Amino acid sequence: MDSVYEIVEKARKTGKIEKGTNEVTKAVERGTAKLVVIADDVQPKEILQHLPLLCKEKGITLMNADSKQKLGVAAGINVATASIAVIESGDVSLPESKKAKEAEKERAKK
Repeated sequence: MDSVYEIVEKARKTGKIEKGTNEVTKAVERGTAKLVVIADDVQPKEILQHLPLLCKEKGITLMNADSKQKLGVAAGINVATASIAVIESGDVSLPESKKAKEAEKERAKK
């Protein structure tokens, strides 16, 4: 499986991503985000505290990256970023959320 940084980089090159917590939050609320990645080294933690709950509500996969600096580089910018959202995956296969997997299992039973 690709690392979180490889997924972000491939999605940036072949699909579409949003960078920054404000843009990511908007994408999640609109339901356009397919994957959200948040950095673990963001201070203060409250900046990103709302995203895990929003992603869970919307059934969007959430992944963690250990470095906001490396996440920024993978997103194609030369500054750190606290979060990114993959809007169009392009050539990369995205991991599914637990909610999406459960829904697929339910459809298979019927």
